[in-house]
Amino acid sequence: MKLSTMLTYDGNPRAAADQVVALEKAGLDTVWVAEAYGFDSPTLMGYLAAKTETIEIGSAILNIYSRTPGALLQTAAGLDNVSNGRAILGLGASGPQVIEGFHGLPYSKPLARTAEVIEIIRSGLKREPLVSDGLIKLPLTKEDGAVTGLGKPLKLLTKPERSSIPIYVAALGPKNVEQAAELADGWLPHLFWPEKFGQVWGDAIKAGSARRDPSLGAMNIVAGGMVAIGEGPETKALLDFARPLFALYVGGMGAKGKNFYNDVACAYGYEKEATEIQELYLSGKKREAEALVPLEWLEAANLVGPESYIKERLAAFKEAGVTSLNVHPAAENPAAVVEHLKSLI
Repeated sequence: MKLSTMLTYDGNPRAAADQVVALEKAGLDTVWVAEAYGFDSPTLMGYLAAKTETIEIGSAILNIYSRTPGALLQTAAGLDNVSNGRAILGLGASGPQVIEGFHGLPYSKPLARTAEVIEIIRSGLKREPLVSDGLIKLPLTKEDGAVTGLGKPLKLLTKPERSSIPIYVAALGPKNVEQAAELADGWLPHLFWPEKFGQVWGDAIKAGSARRDPSLGAMNIVAGGMVAIGEGPETKALLDFARPLFALYVGGMGAKGKNFYNDVACAYGYEKEATEIQELYLSGKKREAEALVPLEWLEAANLVGPESYIKERLAAFKEAGVTSLNVHPAAENPAAVVEHLKSLI
């Protein structure tokens, strides 16, 4: 397995980005840069490209609504150039809360739009004219109100560093995961429970893989959680630091009936807890919501405990098909944790 991490920051992304240099030296393979409704991802990715030499730099994720397919193509090609071929394009539909509440765009037809965006980007990286007859109608025609001469399809003006850049898709719902297994180079799940992977997503992965183009190779899976290696109750207590994250996603990322992470909690067998966490979180009782996150889930989705236990969790993630372990070191020296993990994989 490769090792990756999500760039996290509290107010100052430059300070967090500076830590990536040390993680790269420690053997980290990939850094992912999120984009929700804070700073944009590509700016930080470009900054990281200038400060690093070998680490892969991925977006996790750029949503498929707020940028046109052409703009996403430009971003992917530009980042791949400044990083000398180290870019990974992580895409996703995000959710209604971000797309409608921040970008002011309708959250519609996520599956069709995802498939079409992937097709257009892959075509564009080969410097083929951007043409689509589907949901995203490219190019415009006179009937669409285009000025004469502006409806001609164009290809990328500059030559990309690579004619193909890995495209990863963040997905949780069965249909979305099935589509990722069919079309994407990699899959970015969240709050991943290795032992329950098959019962929740097994059928979707199988169905999508049956239609997968063999030239894509096997689908990569990026998943993981908090890492703290050590003996004693003080190490185990670090799991409580993961509670706010789990409660945020299960309880606060979307309205009732429109929260994909809540659906995953239900699929794991925690329908009662998921309902209560959401009700508490949406009513402002975040601490109470955090307390209801099942300890069993926290233990399974993270790697916290003595080295022998960490080895067991690594084996479970490998067994589930995870090709890149996405870690969040809970330590004063994250680079040392990365080095330790590299010795165990």
